[in-house]
Amino acid sequence: MAALRKGTVGAIIGIALLAGVVGWRTIGTSDTASEAEGDRAGMSLPPTLEQMAARAEADPDNALLWQEYGLALFNSGRFAEAADAYESAVEADTDTAILWSSLGEARVMASESDPMPQAAERAFRRALELDPTDPRARYFLAVARDLTGDHEGAITDWLALLADTPPGAPWETDLVRTIQQVGAINEIEVEQRIASAAGTRDLLPAEMTGGMPGPTQEQMAAAASIAPDEQQSMAEGMVARLAARIEAEGGTVEEWVMLMRSYNQLGRTGDARRARDAAISAHPDAREQIENMAATLGIE
Repeated sequence: MAALRKGTVGAIIGIALLAGVVGWRTIGTSDTASEAEGDRAGMSLPPTLEQMAARAEADPDNALLWQEYGLALFNSGRFAEAADAYESAVEADTDTAILWSSLGEARVMASESDPMPQAAERAFRRALELDPTDPRARYFLAVARDLTGDHEGAITDWLALLADTPPGAPWETDLVRTIQQVGAINEIEVEQRIASAAGTRDLLPAEMTGGMPGPTQEQMAAAASIAPDEQQSMAEGMVARLAARIEAEGGTVEEWVMLMRSYNQLGRTGDARRARDAAISAHPDAREQIENMAATLGIE
């Protein structure tokens, strides 16, 4: 494993945290899982980690229960335990890509020394065998290439992922930032390549975008030409628009967490804290999830 260059770990962690929040989707529900969801609907509070563990252990062949438990642990910053839960999930269901890529991500985040453990890389490769489009696996396998010194190969892979990313996807901003960071560190020109990759996305089928508004090709080309010292004001504007939309229309838990995280990245700790409190007020049933993510981000 090649030595890490400055900024690489930050790029890994930045998108990994985002993926843990909004890059997750559930596998198909079983009858047992549906019953569990029904049980939750009648509860005044969401299940605790202990309750989720007990449910999964009582039905060890139910991959969905293990997946939900793994996600809750991941969002709590308990990455090694999340990896254990995802290992149980892939034992219960060996043929679902999202479980394998989630396992790989948890293994990356749990590692204290190796930024890309071999066990994590194996999990990502298994995910791509099952689903060549899995965005999490594609991202992290490009990270693996970057860590070996193949920076151009990594950038090429990330650009291919960007070309396949629906405009407005939750991981889009961090993906572009990663490409820019690795390009700058290794003196590789990327801005026009980013604009070109993003410009192909108007060819994506409408159903792939999920109705999420995103930048046009012209907007992406314009963004690519902005000097680094002007990008802060652009980021501030994007966050302001997200905040205004949430205030006007209400927001999902994921959108509130995205706002909280964005404020935190901009160094606006007070606003991040207020977003956390507002999110809890708007979604009291998700209090534990929101507080756990705030703690993971270092928001006290």
